[in-house]
Amino acid sequence: MYAIIATGGKQYKVSEGDVIKVEKIDAEAGNTVTFDQVIAVSDNTLKVGADVANATVTATVMEQGRGKKVIVYKYKRKTGYHKKNGHRQAYTQVKIDKINA
Repeated sequence: MYAIIATGGKQYKVSEGDVIKVEKIDAEAGNTVTFDQVIAVSDNTLKVGADVANATVTATVMEQGRGKKVIVYKYKRKTGYHKKNGHRQAYTQVKIDKINA
């Protein structure tokens, strides 16, 4: 059984027991979060739309973190302009506990 959920502007295909990294959620490690934007649920048959209107996915927050550094380098030729910047995206690692369909 799997579900497709939407959080942080992205969609994730999850099953019970999966550990995924999603965009940062304001929750402490050990707390339970509920994803209510369920797009589809499949248990041998795919259910979408009104069939999954009340479906939810519950997960436990494992950790808050920041990803690897990405270097952003801006350069314009012939002018001597260059700028180097770094960015680390914040994430929340969650473990999927239950798919309530």
